[in-house]
Amino acid sequence: MKLIRYQTPLILLVAWQMVSSLELIPKYKLPSPVEVALSFRDLLIVGIPPGYRLLGHLIYSVYRVALGCVVAASIGVPLGILMGWSEKLRELAQPLIEMVRPVPPLAWIPISILWFGIGIKSATFIIFLGAFFPIVLNTVSGVLSTNPILIRAALSLNAKDKDIIRKVLIPSAVPSIFVGLRIGVGIGWMTLVAAEFTGTKSGYGLGYMIMTARDIQRPDMILAGMISIGLVGFFINEGLGSIESRVVKGR
Repeated sequence: MKLIRYQTPLILLVAWQMVSSLELIPKYKLPSPVEVALSFRDLLIVGIPPGYRLLGHLIYSVYRVALGCVVAASIGVPLGILMGWSEKLRELAQPLIEMVRPVPPLAWIPISILWFGIGIKSATFIIFLGAFFPIVLNTVSGVLSTNPILIRAALSLNAKDKDIIRKVLIPSAVPSIFVGLRIGVGIGWMTLVAAEFTGTKSGYGLGYMIMTARDIQRPDMILAGMISIGLVGFFINEGLGSIESRVVKGR
């Protein structure tokens, strides 16, 4: 990776420290980077609530997001392929998708608690909703953008529908599918905090940790939790990008 990618974050970090040192913003509103770094140490060693350390919060949050996104991809990719291939299915499903898609995941929290209660099922459902629509719509777009010449060539060789889907449409749609996955996982990770605001039976989760820090008025720990979410999201996106480049290159 080129170091130039990290220039902007470093500049912002220095500016943040200067603002804190000059006390342009009260520390109870914006703790300094040093205070946030110290809160990271406390979260790693002591945890919040005490005994619930940062690593545990990270593991549980990543697990919830992974579960929600796997379910979204397992449904969204096959559905998107079928919608792209079948005009009738697309006409039936797309209006419903376009009606439900604008409803933000936050609006689903009350009904998700009613349906699934507080816990992993409710959180997974909220994350699933955030990830599903980008995945299915980008998959449809990828299938529809397949070169018609390839389809006609396959038909001229008496290929069956399943062969066209497997050998022509899916390989052609792979880049769009990965775009949908990256966007979907990103949105799913963004909805994590909202999903965990509903509460967790385990007591673990970055969203739950941030809410606990808010309750005890620790803005430094709130910022530490936010930074943790941002860093993990960054590495997830980088990982998906690396997988995408290998898959697309190996087609």
